[in-house]
Amino acid sequence: MSVSATSATPTPTASGGLATDPMIASNFTTFLQMLTTQLKNQDPLSPMDTNQFTQQLVMFAQVEQQMKSNTQLSTLIALQATAQSTAALSYVGATVVVDGSSAQLANGSATWNLNVDKPATATMTITDATGQTVYTSQMAVTPGVQDFVWNGMSNTGKQLPDGTYKLTISAVDASNNPTSVATEVQGKVEAVDLTQAPPIMTINGVQYSIGQIKRIVSAN
Repeated sequence: MSVSATSATPTPTASGGLATDPMIASNFTTFLQMLTTQLKNQDPLSPMDTNQFTQQLVMFAQVEQQMKSNTQLSTLIALQATAQSTAALSYVGATVVVDGSSAQLANGSATWNLNVDKPATATMTITDATGQTVYTSQMAVTPGVQDFVWNGMSNTGKQLPDGTYKLTISAVDASNNPTSVATEVQGKVEAVDLTQAPPIMTINGVQYSIGQIKRIVSAN
């Protein structure tokens, strides 16, 4: 596995400060030049009004503060992105549970965790990587978390090869009203794409964001 990451590091300026957004820096420089020119060319017999001068100094300070705030915000964003990448990398090789519907069939077994709100009759439909339906069945489900284990046999009695299979559930309650059944899958984090924000992890050949991880079963 190979991963790549880039981080945005603020560039120090000659004065020891940090480089800021070019547009803000340009406006800041222009403002300073205009204020300096105004002070140089004011009428000695009728100097600038003190209140007006104070207001301009306040504006000067506000522009400077905005520049510093933008620099600090950019630094915080870069640090957050680095922290997300570090956290994502720590998951590589770990077995986790995520919200999802695609599980790995291995050695004749694939398992999904079902989260059911109320008693229902569920129609289970399993499709392969090409989207072709390979298995369907009906079963009663009860409220709470339960496992659905598939042995990899198709409806024609054929043992299907190992790989990624997707489970779709359509359920109705006792009144024949549609009800939802949430699915979770367990798998090993195979790879992490750090070019995405937030980072994307590959589990059972399917991509998930770090926020979709529900719990860790075993560490790497």
